[in-house]
Amino acid sequence: MQKTSATRHGASSEIARRLSVAELSQRILDMGKTGVYRASLFEALGPVATQRQIRAAIAHAKHFGLHSVPSLRDAELGTYYQLDLAKYQSLQHLVAASAPLTADGNVIAKYTHAAETITTMLNLGRGLGILLAGAGGVCVFLGKPQVSFGLLSGALSLGLLWLLQGAIARRQS
Repeated sequence: MQKTSATRHGASSEIARRLSVAELSQRILDMGKTGVYRASLFEALGPVATQRQIRAAIAHAKHFGLHSVPSLRDAELGTYYQLDLAKYQSLQHLVAASAPLTADGNVIAKYTHAAETITTMLNLGRGLGILLAGAGGVCVFLGKPQVSFGLLSGALSLGLLWLLQGAIARRQS
Protein backbone atom coordinates (compact mmCIF):
# COMPACT_ATOMS: atom_id res chain seq x y z
CA MET A 1 0.00 0.00 0.00
CA GLN A 2 1.17 3.45 -0.87
CA LYS A 3 0.92 6.31 1.63
CA THR A 4 -0.63 9.58 0.57
CA SER A 5 1.60 12.56 0.03
CA ALA A 6 0.13 14.25 3.11
CA THR A 7 1.21 11.43 5.41
CA ARG A 8 4.61 11.01 3.68
CA HIS A 9 5.52 14.63 4.24
CA GLY A 10 4.16 14.74 7.79
CA ALA A 11 4.82 17.97 9.62
CA SER A 12 6.59 19.60 6.68
CA SER A 13 3.30 19.84 4.80
CA GLU A 14 1.56 21.82 7.55
CA ILE A 15 0.89 25.47 6.90
CA ALA A 16 3.46 27.66 8.60
CA ARG A 17 2.19 29.96 11.33
CA ARG A 18 1.83 33.58 10.18
CA LEU A 19 3.70 36.13 12.27
CA SER A 20 2.14 39.31 13.63
CA VAL A 21 3.29 42.73 12.44
CA ALA A 22 5.13 43.25 15.74
CA GLU A 23 7.01 39.95 15.35
CA LEU A 24 7.85 40.70 11.71
CA SER A 25 8.93 44.21 12.62
CA GLN A 26 11.20 42.88 15.36
CA ARG A 27 12.82 40.45 12.89
CA ILE A 28 13.31 43.27 10.37
CA LEU A 29 14.86 45.47 13.05
CA ASP A 30 17.21 42.63 14.03
CA MET A 31 18.21 42.15 10.38
CA GLY A 32 18.64 45.91 10.00
CA LYS A 33 21.35 45.94 12.68
CA THR A 34 23.80 44.57 10.14
CA GLY A 35 22.00 45.95 7.08
CA VAL A 36 19.66 44.18 4.70
CA TYR A 37 18.22 44.60 1.22
CA ARG A 38 14.46 44.77 0.66
CA ALA A 39 14.49 41.69 -1.57
CA SER A 40 16.25 39.74 1.18
CA LEU A 41 13.53 40.72 3.65
CA PHE A 42 10.81 39.39 1.35
CA GLU A 43 12.79 36.22 0.72
CA ALA A 44 13.52 35.57 4.39
CA LEU A 45 10.05 36.44 5.69
CA GLY A 46 8.02 35.12 2.73
CA PRO A 47 7.33 31.71 4.30
CA VAL A 48 5.77 33.25 7.43
CA ALA A 49 4.05 36.38 6.07
CA THR A 50 2.37 37.85 3.02
CA GLN A 51 4.00 40.64 1.01
CA ARG A 52 1.42 43.05 2.38
CA GLN A 53 2.28 42.09 5.96
CA ILE A 54 6.00 42.46 5.25
CA ARG A 55 5.46 45.93 3.74
CA ALA A 56 3.42 46.90 6.83
CA ALA A 57 6.15 45.57 9.10
CA ILE A 58 8.80 47.57 7.21
CA ALA A 59 6.69 50.72 7.62
CA HIS A 60 6.28 49.90 11.31
CA ALA A 61 10.02 49.30 11.75
CA LYS A 62 10.78 52.71 10.21
CA HIS A 63 9.19 54.31 13.26
CA PHE A 64 11.88 52.70 15.40
CA GLY A 65 15.07 53.54 13.56
CA LEU A 66 15.05 51.52 10.34
CA HIS A 67 16.04 53.76 7.46
CA SER A 68 17.10 53.37 3.85
CA VAL A 69 20.60 54.09 2.59
CA PRO A 70 20.16 55.61 -0.89
CA SER A 71 23.81 55.20 -1.86
CA LEU A 72 23.58 51.40 -1.42
CA ARG A 73 20.38 50.92 -3.43
CA ASP A 74 20.68 48.02 -5.87
CA ALA A 75 18.68 47.69 -9.09
CA GLU A 76 18.05 43.99 -8.46
CA LEU A 77 17.84 43.83 -4.67
CA GLY A 78 16.09 47.15 -4.09
CA THR A 79 16.41 49.44 -1.11
CA TYR A 80 19.13 48.84 1.46
CA TYR A 81 17.99 49.23 5.06
CA GLN A 82 20.05 49.88 8.17
CA LEU A 83 19.07 50.41 11.77
CA ASP A 84 19.84 53.55 13.76
CA LEU A 85 20.84 51.77 16.98
CA ALA A 86 20.52 54.85 19.21
CA LYS A 87 16.92 55.49 18.14
CA TYR A 88 16.09 51.80 18.30
CA GLN A 89 17.43 51.40 21.84
CA SER A 90 15.50 54.43 23.08
CA LEU A 91 12.22 53.15 21.56
CA GLN A 92 12.71 49.38 21.78
CA HIS A 93 10.14 48.95 24.57
CA LEU A 94 7.45 50.46 22.31
CA VAL A 95 7.89 48.15 19.30
CA ALA A 96 5.38 45.49 20.35
CA ALA A 97 2.97 47.94 21.98
CA SER A 98 2.64 50.13 18.88
CA ALA A 99 2.04 47.39 16.30
CA PRO A 100 -1.76 47.45 16.52
CA LEU A 101 -1.72 51.21 15.91
CA THR A 102 0.29 50.95 12.73
CA ALA A 103 -0.57 47.47 11.53
CA ASP A 104 -1.29 48.57 8.00
CA GLY A 105 1.10 51.53 8.04
CA ASN A 106 -1.64 54.09 7.48
CA VAL A 107 -2.37 55.74 10.82
CA ILE A 108 -3.30 59.11 9.29
CA ALA A 109 -6.02 57.56 7.11
CA LYS A 110 -7.46 55.71 10.12
CA TYR A 111 -7.48 58.90 12.21
CA THR A 112 -9.09 60.90 9.40
CA HIS A 113 -11.76 58.22 8.90
CA ALA A 114 -12.51 58.18 12.64
CA ALA A 115 -12.82 61.99 12.74
CA GLU A 116 -15.16 61.95 9.73
CA THR A 117 -17.28 59.23 11.34
CA ILE A 118 -17.61 61.22 14.56
CA THR A 119 -18.57 64.36 12.63
CA THR A 120 -21.18 62.43 10.66
CA MET A 121 -22.67 60.95 13.83
CA LEU A 122 -22.88 64.37 15.49
CA ASN A 123 -24.50 65.94 12.42
CA LEU A 124 -27.02 63.09 12.21
CA GLY A 125 -27.93 63.47 15.89
CA ARG A 126 -28.36 67.24 15.52
CA GLY A 127 -30.49 66.84 12.37
CA LEU A 128 -32.76 64.25 13.97
CA GLY A 129 -33.18 66.45 17.05
CA ILE A 130 -34.21 69.41 14.91
CA LEU A 131 -36.61 67.20 12.95
CA LEU A 132 -38.24 65.88 16.14
CA ALA A 133 -38.54 69.40 17.58
CA GLY A 134 -40.14 70.63 14.37
CA ALA A 135 -42.59 67.75 14.30
CA GLY A 136 -43.41 68.36 17.98
CA GLY A 137 -44.05 72.03 17.27
CA VAL A 138 -46.42 71.17 14.44
CA CYS A 139 -48.30 68.77 16.73
CA VAL A 140 -48.68 71.53 19.36
CA PHE A 141 -50.40 73.75 16.76
CA LEU A 142 -52.58 70.86 15.61
CA GLY A 143 -53.83 70.31 19.16
CA LYS A 144 -52.19 66.92 19.74
CA PRO A 145 -50.65 67.40 23.21
CA GLN A 146 -49.65 63.78 23.86
CA VAL A 147 -47.87 63.32 20.53
CA SER A 148 -46.20 66.72 20.79
CA PHE A 149 -45.02 65.92 24.35
CA GLY A 150 -43.43 62.67 23.10
CA LEU A 151 -41.76 64.31 20.11
CA LEU A 152 -40.48 67.30 22.10
CA SER A 153 -39.21 64.98 24.86
CA GLY A 154 -37.37 62.94 22.24
CA ALA A 155 -35.93 66.13 20.72
CA LEU A 156 -34.77 67.31 24.15
CA SER A 157 -33.15 63.94 24.89
CA LEU A 158 -31.43 63.86 21.52
CA GLY A 159 -30.26 67.46 21.97
CA LEU A 160 -28.72 66.66 25.35
CA LEU A 161 -27.06 63.56 23.94
CA TRP A 162 -25.72 65.62 21.02
CA LEU A 163 -24.27 68.23 23.43
CA LEU A 164 -22.63 65.52 25.54
CA GLN A 165 -21.12 63.73 22.53
CA GLY A 166 -19.87 67.03 21.10
CA ALA A 167 -18.18 67.91 24.39
CA ILE A 168 -16.52 64.49 24.56
CA ALA A 169 -15.37 64.71 20.94
CA ARG A 170 -13.83 68.17 21.52
CA ARG A 171 -12.09 67.00 24.68
CA GLN A 172 -10.58 63.95 22.92
CA SER A 173 -9.20 65.87 19.92
